[in-house]
Parts: sequence; C-alpha cells; structure tokens
Amino acid sequence: MNTIDKDGFRPNVGIIVADGKGRLLWTKRVRQDAWQFPQGGIDAGESPRDAMYRELHEEIGLEKNDVSILANTRGWLRYRLPKRYIRQGETTTCIGQKQKWFLLRINCTTERIRFDCGKKPEFDGWRWVNYWYPISQVVDFKRDVYRRALKELSQFHSDLEQKLQTQ
Repeated sequence: MNTIDKDGFRPNVGIIVADGKGRLLWTKRVRQDAWQFPQGGIDAGESPRDAMYRELHEEIGLEKNDVSILANTRGWLRYRLPKRYIRQGETTTCIGQKQKWFLLRINCTTERIRFDCGKKPEFDGWRWVNYWYPISQVVDFKRDVYRRALKELSQFHSDLEQKLQTQ
C-alpha cells in the first residue's frame, strides 16, 4: 500500500544500475517505445533501501547480492505528473512523486536480468547506455529529476570507473 504525503507526492525509489564501464542499465516499458530507469513506490513502513531491493527484484530480477550500493541521493527529488496522468476521484490525489535515487554497481552477469519476478512485468527489454544519455531520452516531465539525480551521483560513478581502471 503506497502512501501519499500531505503535499500530494507519492514516495518512490529510482534505481540506476552501473556496469563499471561507464554505462547504465536502461529499461524499456512493456509494449511501448518508452525507456526509463527502474523505479517503484515505497510501501507504508518500508525504508527506501528496502523498497529499492524489493523493486530491483520485482522489476529486473536482481537480488541484493547481485549489486553493491555506491551511493544514494541525500534528499527527495520531486516531479509533478502532467494533468492527464493525475487520477481524479481518489480519496488522496497524487500529483507526482518524490524519489530517493540509488546508484548500484552490478556484480553478476547480465543473464540474471529478467522481467518476470513481479506480479506484472513493467519492462520487456534493456540495454547499456552512456551515463548522461537518459536525460535526453526519458519522458519530458521526468527530465529534471533525472538530471538532478545523475548530477548528484556522478562523482560516485566516476570514482567507480577510476577504481576499476586501476585494478
């Protein structure tokens, strides 16, 4: 059961999976030509970290031991939904999402990525993309949040690349 705060924002986690070679996992929405990072709601009583691990498994099949957490955003990053996506008539109206973003390093082979671990698959494809690519490709109302998350987490991503190059 997802909660909506007093301002109308639903708590959510965003998941950025890095491969250590400068690339990020970019996922394709089921039966659409729409791409995004995995994300999902934080259930009542659930911590952002626990929600991230649950969503990671439900959306792309990865388990806790398949990844390492490199960093997460400090505060909440918010975006508003366009009016056409706001569901009218609900007891509490959700006007957007507030998100904590996690940057992860994948520690397993990509064969572990799968889309059938949740109740209903949200994605049906994936690919590796360069670090800044998602900003120009995600749906417009999420662009500012993607830009802010990637900017805040970019140093941790750069540190990962440099560390792996020296090994």
